[in-house]
Amino acid sequence: MFYKNKMTLITDLTTSCSPTWCPGCGDFAIWAAFKNAAVAQDWNNLNTVLTAGIGCHGHLLNYVKIASVEGLHGRAIPLATGIKMANSRLNVFVFTGDGDSLAEGGNHFINACRRNHDITVILHDNAIYALTTGQTSPRSPHGFKSKSTPSGNIDEPISPVSLAIASGATFVAREYASHIPQLSELIVKANDHKGIAIIDVLQPCVSFSDLYTHDFYQQNTYYLSKDYDATNQTKAFEKSLEWGEKQIPLGIFYQVEKPSYEDQIIQIAQRPLVDKPPTKKDLSEIFKKYS
Repeated sequence: MFYKNKMTLITDLTTSCSPTWCPGCGDFAIWAAFKNAAVAQDWNNLNTVLTAGIGCHGHLLNYVKIASVEGLHGRAIPLATGIKMANSRLNVFVFTGDGDSLAEGGNHFINACRRNHDITVILHDNAIYALTTGQTSPRSPHGFKSKSTPSGNIDEPISPVSLAIASGATFVAREYASHIPQLSELIVKANDHKGIAIIDVLQPCVSFSDLYTHDFYQQNTYYLSKDYDATNQTKAFEKSLEWGEKQIPLGIFYQVEKPSYEDQIIQIAQRPLVDKPPTKKDLSEIFKKYS
């Protein structure tokens, strides 16, 4: 098991806020999995920062006592990349939803993958806009009826795993939220990876969708085989396209070692930006000249 004797305890991560997620929501399991990983790896206010976008997932920041920033809708990833570039020593985690990261934040998702920023993105994938009570998201299947598509969704869904692989991410995985021990271990592996790590976490929305339920995922997911080659990008992309009855793979689809974005910026490759004292310059003469 990956647990070690560390200083951070579950009680150290506890806040005064009580969760407001609907009973049975997959966010509870993701919350538990992340806290278990944090205890195992001693992630705390001294070494870790969390960011989130807008959505049910964003409430997680209220329930984990670790330094965090909740940004504008779809902007959790650029927040995280800025934090990582300012202090590359930090463990930086992004909590985002399928609407937050694939619609409003789609451009940021693609380009963060392309640049291989050294951050971990935990995508809460319930295939719906749940916080606003049940509209179709980029993950909703074709024909899905919702408040925004009462006659059925005419769009085809985006696969976060396929998109991440195609965009250049160097660690791409998927897990089912209620597999808490497996998800905890996967989060640790993702953070240990040097470069961007994308985890697509399948989680039911128990209030506004009766399609992707706990029963659905328990009956139709399976783990990639032990001899699966996660360095084969073509095979990873093929696997990412599987979706249907007993055809939803879980595990690490793709993992390769490449220089991270931060390692390629000479100004911060050897020394974090926060360790460099600012250079003071007197601009009074310039202001006099042009005022």
